[in-house]
Amino acid sequence: MLMKRNEGPHRPALPTLSTKDITHDHDDQCAPATDAPVPSGPAAAPVLRKELKVTDAAAFSIGLIGPVGGMALLGAGAAALLGKGAVMAFVFAIVGVAFVAYGFVKLSAHISNTGSVYALVGKTIGPHAGFVAGWALVAAYVTIAVGSTIEIGLFFNSFLSLLHIATFHEWIWEAIIALAIIGALSIRQIKMVTRILLYVEIAGAVLVAALSVVIIVRLGIGAAPAGQTLSLQIFSLPSGTGIAGIAGAAVFGFLAFAGFEGAAALGGESVNPKKDIPRAIVIAVVLVGAFFLLVVATQSLGYGVSASGVKAFQNTSTPYGDLGTAYIGSVYAALLNLMASISLLAITVGTLAGAARVAYALARDASPTSRLAKVNKQGVPIVTMAIVVGMVLVAMIGQRLTGAAEKDATFYWLTIGTIALLVAYALATAGALKYLFFSGRIKAPRWQVAVPVLGLAFILYTIYTNVVGVSGPYIWFPYVILAWLAIGFALVTFVPGVADRVRTELAVDDEPVTPAPAPATTPALSTSSSISNPKDHS
Repeated sequence: MLMKRNEGPHRPALPTLSTKDITHDHDDQCAPATDAPVPSGPAAAPVLRKELKVTDAAAFSIGLIGPVGGMALLGAGAAALLGKGAVMAFVFAIVGVAFVAYGFVKLSAHISNTGSVYALVGKTIGPHAGFVAGWALVAAYVTIAVGSTIEIGLFFNSFLSLLHIATFHEWIWEAIIALAIIGALSIRQIKMVTRILLYVEIAGAVLVAALSVVIIVRLGIGAAPAGQTLSLQIFSLPSGTGIAGIAGAAVFGFLAFAGFEGAAALGGESVNPKKDIPRAIVIAVVLVGAFFLLVVATQSLGYGVSASGVKAFQNTSTPYGDLGTAYIGSVYAALLNLMASISLLAITVGTLAGAARVAYALARDASPTSRLAKVNKQGVPIVTMAIVVGMVLVAMIGQRLTGAAEKDATFYWLTIGTIALLVAYALATAGALKYLFFSGRIKAPRWQVAVPVLGLAFILYTIYTNVVGVSGPYIWFPYVILAWLAIGFALVTFVPGVADRVRTELAVDDEPVTPAPAPATTPALSTSSSISNPKDHS
């Protein structure tokens, strides 16, 4: 039996909106519209705000992906393994992500919750799997935030050097300053954060796309550096490279897409989550996928397909700086590195926002009276936000004490995050497979069963190629994730009452809602201005 969230036996009275204009479905049932009372007074506790539309949700996913910041270094990572065929790693990843996104899109049309994969998996497979999936996603977002924050210093330093302003040799101070800025932004309202993410990425993407166009044009008219020309060899692989080699390099492609599912964590803050979030995920994957292919292809072409060009691409730490300088000029290159720094800052804002919200959902459902399930007046889960920011700070300081080079440290944390993310994706895809095709009435065309099956195969094979046969510090990364997952499994399995509470809360249909900010002159209407206006649902 489904319950509306505010009917839960553990919950204090929460401020709610009239839901007359909103209907929700779960398990293909439509919950009746109601005119719920709107409690007020000191007992009312702040909860997440329902104020986001499809553009906000898509912006959040795109900002979380951070395509400009992502392609600042990940193309070079793929080139290190596939040489001039780096673009094939992204082709592989795009196909895999498309299969995986299918599950998120389908499930988000039925399930809305702040917990993202926690709720999607918990409602389809069960509370234990759901809790572990959410736990894995928190790890993924936090570790990706660590890598991205470290990487900020790499590109900001390059920006300063290209303009002959300064050169810093100690990345930790730049990273700590960046984290302070990120923390300040993260406690603001989510709508403002999503808009910032979108504007930053649009500006950066325009600059990077312009560089790609210039590269193509100069190659096409024979005016490229070192006599380079357009070549289809960017689609060829080094001799002896098989599917395992492509899958191994595809971790950079999957990492580049990390966060496409971010909109699924906005179920509690979207006006029409079961319609807008699936659309937002599709928009994010299509737009970002096209951008990735353009950029990695022009980066490969820009460096050239000769042995020296491939080597330069493999060893670079600042592709934007190199190509910007070579094809346009050092000032433009500096601007690109600045935008990459800001984009990476936006990625960290997004990943921390996602981590805090998923952790909030886990804490809220596992222990409703916990201080972890606290939301501030801006609708931000403030306690879990403080915790994830603290985790990033500790991880960065610890990494600095190891003495690892900045680029290596970045890849270490991003790889750990990708493995954790793939675990969460695998569970979500398995949940979609079960829910859509093996839980009573089939909820999608039967032939589509092949899509999540292929998605699961892509994920598991990519995990396998990145945990078996690796060397150096990478040997330990799977054990780090296993240890983290074991802690999550122990919490939901052995702490008395947690599994039952999670099961009960996952049976709740909707998130609690609170009014959007209201104009002072029209309080009665403003309390539901984002929700009860029929135009907002069209």
